[in-house]
Amino acid sequence: MINQLISVYMLAIVVYALMSWFPNAYGTAIGRFLARIVEPFERLFNFATIGMISLAPLVALAVLTFVQYGVTYVGNLLITMSSQ
Repeated sequence: MINQLISVYMLAIVVYALMSWFPNAYGTAIGRFLARIVEPFERLFNFATIGMISLAPLVALAVLTFVQYGVTYVGNLLITMSSQ
């Protein structure tokens, strides 16, 4: 369940990042909704910029990937321990 929520959030980050390619996409209802849920997490990674290009979405996705792997590992470990 947690892995699926993380995957959905990662998809939201990707969609929000791709919206920058379309004019006025952030002004739509979907854009405003995604901004409310994605920007607080991405703001943690605003240090990741090269010139005017923000790498915050990539860093955020990398962090969430590591978290997802950690959750999977701990879940598998708990299942293994409980079956013994």
